[in-house]
Amino acid sequence: MNPNPDPGLPTTRTRGADRVLVDVVRSTPVEVALRRLWSRIAVSIVLLLLLLIVLALVRRFTIDQPVTYKTEAEHFLYGSIGSEPGGSLLSPVGGMLPPFQIMAVLPEMFPDKLPGGYASLGLIYENGPDGKPRDLPIGLSRRHRLGMEMVGLNCAVCHVGTYRTSAGTPRRIVPGMPAHQLDLQGLFAFVLDVVSDPRFTADNVIGHIEAKFGPMNRFDRFVLGTAIIPQVQRQTLTLRSRVGILFQPTAAVWGPGRVDTFNPYKSLQFGWSLERLPKRELVAASDFPALWNQAPRQGLNLHWDGNNSSLDERNLSAGLGAGITPVTVDRSGIARVKSYILDLPPPKWPESPEMPLDHAAAGRGAGIFRSYCAECHDFSGKYIGTVVPWEKIRTDRARFDSYTLEFSANQNTLFPNSTNRFRSFKKTVGYANQPLDGIWARAPYLHNGSVPSLRDLLEPSSHRPKQFYRGCDIYDPARVGFVDQVAQENGHAYFLYRSRLEDGTPVDGNSNEGHEGELYGTELSLAEKHDLIEYLKTL
Repeated sequence: MNPNPDPGLPTTRTRGADRVLVDVVRSTPVEVALRRLWSRIAVSIVLLLLLLIVLALVRRFTIDQPVTYKTEAEHFLYGSIGSEPGGSLLSPVGGMLPPFQIMAVLPEMFPDKLPGGYASLGLIYENGPDGKPRDLPIGLSRRHRLGMEMVGLNCAVCHVGTYRTSAGTPRRIVPGMPAHQLDLQGLFAFVLDVVSDPRFTADNVIGHIEAKFGPMNRFDRFVLGTAIIPQVQRQTLTLRSRVGILFQPTAAVWGPGRVDTFNPYKSLQFGWSLERLPKRELVAASDFPALWNQAPRQGLNLHWDGNNSSLDERNLSAGLGAGITPVTVDRSGIARVKSYILDLPPPKWPESPEMPLDHAAAGRGAGIFRSYCAECHDFSGKYIGTVVPWEKIRTDRARFDSYTLEFSANQNTLFPNSTNRFRSFKKTVGYANQPLDGIWARAPYLHNGSVPSLRDLLEPSSHRPKQFYRGCDIYDPARVGFVDQVAQENGHAYFLYRSRLEDGTPVDGNSNEGHEGELYGTELSLAEKHDLIEYLKTL
């Protein structure tokens, strides 16, 4: 038996809980207080770190920040209007395209489906201020949403075009010009196709992203693989289920420079089943219009059929067609676009030896224009912006038939609790007279782009080309339009547009008839037609 030298304390040989008791009893009050303080500090630090992590995650996945640009001109080309996917990570809304990094690697993942990359679809790339090629083409915007760099469409994708004076000259980019070279249907079809491809797996996508942009940290790789990529697949399947009929092999082919404006809108904004619509509503591809010199257009009947006279409603409606929703819309971004296009001048005819202008003929043509065209197509004309009944103009009626009274009524229910509520959409009886400013840069002609040049437009429809190639941006100054008999260039095939098949069968939506007869200049003499065309170059 070992006597305890201090009968008031337990033996030091006591183990377990007794040893702790010995240590505590031997600690001074100050030491006990310090231990408790440090314990509380440690817990506080852990809680603070957890809070900071949570706040960082919340900020990352809730921040909504577009890439901003100093000038309206650059914003028009690359700035966001809110068409990127938004809402929440678990329930995203809006948008037509995958996140930036995924979008960037798709052509590399699927070279068999798009061997020429996005440029082969007519998307325009240019260098940035640093002289290096930009990450995205004109018309695609970037915005941080849902924890990722998202991609959206903006106005420039459909309203910036190019031309060359010859095959060997540089391509010139013209803001506001119809994107006659853009195959928008092809872009959407490519994205819908590849995201449903068996090769579109998390491992494959992440591997290509890291090869292009460098290694990702574990967290980003985890989020991308477990949340973003599956969500992109689900969203794409949803889009396919809603608008897939427009991209099937039996669907109407838009071709470069054209878009079915309102049928995707019917499904994506109102949930209509496109399969239940009559076929005549589903054939409605029309040319992209010009988007310059908008100030004098305020109050005119806008869109090809004149269904709205409000620039603000027209702009917002076009944004909805690009993928924005009432939840994701960026009103300040759209306001900057409006500010830019109000006074954007139409491009002047680029007079040069390759692009000649007969000034004497243009002087004579001014009088012909006043006699035959000005009442309907000059800003001071009596009938400018008014709607001509279809029975009188008789151009292809597919676009007119596609825009229905029921659809216009539905449009006027959008943004019901907002000062931006649509109020002006209406069903009309035909097509609206359009101003002809910058008309030389707006080929092909008529609302469906069925006539390749102004020279052809001054012929009766029986003498207009029944087929021609679209997508080439080499300019033909004599006919005032783009070169249209070249099937391919440097391995790139152009699109064969047909108004009629070889056996004479009309192609739905592609008629080149109408706008003919004495009132429309098709019965002028050859000399008068030449003079009028030279004058039209100057507008």
